[in-house]
Amino acid sequence: MSRQMVRPGGRSARVQESVHTAVRELASEVGRDALTVPMVAQRAGVTPSTIYRRWGDLQELLSDVAVERLRPDTAPRVHGDMSADLTAWAEQFLDEMASPAGRAYIRDALLGDPDGGNAGQCSAYAADQIGLVLTRATEHGDETPDVETVMDRVVAPIMYRILFRPEGLDAAYARSLVADVLARTGP
Repeated sequence: MSRQMVRPGGRSARVQESVHTAVRELASEVGRDALTVPMVAQRAGVTPSTIYRRWGDLQELLSDVAVERLRPDTAPRVHGDMSADLTAWAEQFLDEMASPAGRAYIRDALLGDPDGGNAGQCSAYAADQIGLVLTRATEHGDETPDVETVMDRVVAPIMYRILFRPEGLDAAYARSLVADVLARTGP
């Protein structure tokens, strides 16, 4: 189970933000592999024991930062219809996750996640985004697949390919996955 128990607001939120900022800045300056807990603590203005108490070790801290970085900043954009919206979302998802930074965040999120909570949170981010696209389509009267079907037939193949077979990953691949799932939906 993740050691981090963050309360909204207050000192806890300030400590988390300062530590996360320190990790991002230091990773940019000296490289991720050179990071140490004392280095992060000094930059964040906290003691190393604060980091160990909240995150356990450097890998769990890196995992927490990665999960935060993988959280979408905005709702999926509206492009006109469900096919266009879902296709644009899948292309952006593939582009972000397959980038060098995206791959590093995925790796960190999973490596410091002994109980699977971070993987579940990342999955929930994608499911929430897909849910928004499908809800908008339903509101326009479109017949839609369910969120889990899109997760299984679009997100899962993309993530598998990013992790194990990265060749041939491009927008056309994302479009083909969306076209396939939408072809199986409908009258």
